[in-house]
Amino acid sequence: MKQIQTLSDVVNVARELRFPDQAFINGRFTPAISGNTLETTNPATGDILTHIAACSSADVNVAVQSARHAFDAGSWSQLHPGERKAVLLKLADLLENEVVQLAVMESLDSGKPVSECLAVDVPETIHVIRWHAEAIDKLYDQTAPTGSAAMAMIVREPIGVVGCVLPWNFPLLMLAWKIGPALAAGCSVIVKPAEQTSLTALRVAELAHEAGVPAGVLNIVTGTGKDVGEPIGLHHDIDMVSFTGSTATGRRFLHYSAESNLKKIVLECGGKNPALVFDDADDLASVAANVLNGAFWNMGENCSATSRLLVQEGIKDKLLAHIAEQIGEWRMGNPLDPENRLGTMITTEHFCKVSDYLKTARKEGLRIIQGGFTDRGIYVQPTIVDGVTPKSALFREEIFGPVLSVTTFKTEAEAIALANDTDYGLAASVYTGKLSRAIRVSRAVRAGTVTVNCFGEGDATTPFGGYKQSGFGGRDKSVFALDQYTELKTIWIDVPAE
Repeated sequence: MKQIQTLSDVVNVARELRFPDQAFINGRFTPAISGNTLETTNPATGDILTHIAACSSADVNVAVQSARHAFDAGSWSQLHPGERKAVLLKLADLLENEVVQLAVMESLDSGKPVSECLAVDVPETIHVIRWHAEAIDKLYDQTAPTGSAAMAMIVREPIGVVGCVLPWNFPLLMLAWKIGPALAAGCSVIVKPAEQTSLTALRVAELAHEAGVPAGVLNIVTGTGKDVGEPIGLHHDIDMVSFTGSTATGRRFLHYSAESNLKKIVLECGGKNPALVFDDADDLASVAANVLNGAFWNMGENCSATSRLLVQEGIKDKLLAHIAEQIGEWRMGNPLDPENRLGTMITTEHFCKVSDYLKTARKEGLRIIQGGFTDRGIYVQPTIVDGVTPKSALFREEIFGPVLSVTTFKTEAEAIALANDTDYGLAASVYTGKLSRAIRVSRAVRAGTVTVNCFGEGDATTPFGGYKQSGFGGRDKSVFALDQYTELKTIWIDVPAE
């Protein structure tokens, strides 16, 4: 594996990359039936990286037909679990051989800092694939307590043809979160990557085929939400769809299901996540580091970002002083420079959306105590806004950018009320030196993941998803993810007395 430490190292790797530019259907790369293409650009420079296939419903139909044929033929769905495991472990090995290339490709395509891609996105992608591969032959079916007159087996079977619709903020990792359990379960899969960030998904499909995933089992159909995502949602021969993205788009997939074949829908949507800091927190310097990481990791383009800092009023000034000391560590600039921790916004459109919240903060008379400005290109400075009340748009709306709002509270009950005063319920963090308070508050906050004295999303063993408008129908990660890609079947056998 190539080692990279400097911007020059990364640039040299980038020069050698080959960008995939066609859809991957039925085991091979293929252009869109229409012949149309979409520009794929580097957000940091605006340079065109390549032109990818702009697929449509016609291409979705071909992908579904190949996926259904593969599923019914049993080339993957009926393969022994140990054989599926071996193929996915080989895929993980092939990915490991290309860690640097995948990280640089991901950074070029998304504007993510290459350092984050190297440290988190690519290694975690490989880990998730391996984890689900290893889980395949360790999951047991069950029998029911029927008595001696019958035997009832409860077995899992792959649900069939699955559509996976991905976001642009974690292209590789969200791909792994979905295809890991879907392929482990024996499903055939059609992936629609975000049109802004399709390159690494195409490379993974190519490597999966090389590893032994049969033709038709893993298909990547590139294109827009209107031209590819909607046809996937409305297709009568897709059995379920797993979607990660905005709550507004997630609602559409529920409508698509109702309008078509009542396919199962699993949604992982937005968040407006609180970090609750109590005056008994042990180490405010450590708290500050975690709060900054929660707010600014991946440029705040993260559904589990802790974008609301709820701090007990007696320690607000001390905590903000620690934050002011540390925010300089969040260097912003060229995503290909390993020294930078913040890259660009994904598109000019999204940059304008995030920038508008800075204007809103000034219009509402809020106090911007760090950052607050945009920079060359489509960069947004890491920004901290004080004095935010529940009436503010910055308190209520998902910004999806590097903006942290600060709100004070007096009592534990008020902190919990503020934390839950949102339509979302994806994640939260609690900072306290009291174990009893940590448990009490963690149970009271209505969120799918609550971390104590740290920021994070758990690991591959823990389910990820949200309450309220942050999620619907299931969870990503862990053995619980297999629930959405399988059907439960009861096999009842009479055992008559002789």
